[in-house]
Amino acid sequence: MNEQSFDRMRRAMVASQLRTTAVNDPRVVAVMGEVRRERFVPEDKIAIAYTDAMLPIGGGRSLNPPMVTGRLLTEANVGPEDRVLLVGAGTGYAAALLGRLAGSVIAIEEDPALLAQARSAVTEANVRLVEADLAAGWPEGAPYDLIFIDGAVESIPPALIEQLVDGGRLAAAVIEDGVSRLGIGRRGGQGFGMTSFADAAAAPLPGFARPVEFSF
Repeated sequence: MNEQSFDRMRRAMVASQLRTTAVNDPRVVAVMGEVRRERFVPEDKIAIAYTDAMLPIGGGRSLNPPMVTGRLLTEANVGPEDRVLLVGAGTGYAAALLGRLAGSVIAIEEDPALLAQARSAVTEANVRLVEADLAAGWPEGAPYDLIFIDGAVESIPPALIEQLVDGGRLAAAVIEDGVSRLGIGRRGGQGFGMTSFADAAAAPLPGFARPVEFSF
């Protein structure tokens, strides 16, 4: 496949997967129409880089469907001065997008092989890629205006919430009763609450299992 083929596929993704699903922030639409998604997928998957589905990237992990990424970025209302923590950098696709939307991005990944791919693919100068435990975040760079969890999780660890500024946002897909729900959370003082805005299949992230509740 040549560059023109990928350009057509990217334009089709914007037209059929983003504009039809409430991805209506012009900045988000623009960067998703610019960043070459095929650079962030395995060689044997580049022909389906723009498919409307989760796409395996190795290590049992998958890239979120474009619609999921677009909806979360839209609802997160990423500002050009925002300090962002990206949890689950994977091969770097969301890191590249956020790098073009935010002021600075720290993108953490715990899989060394995926992190190596991200480092070879992400070119945005304001993105720092770090190997770290996903659930622990990166407190050295806190506080953050936005924490973007690039995948579906069963729970939001308190350690991540503590790394938000007062009034800061958190974007994620949270799994409830087997259904992943896209949502935005906000920290207010010592409180935190999430509001879901859409149900959508999202790629699960390891290490975010819901704590076991004991009953007597």
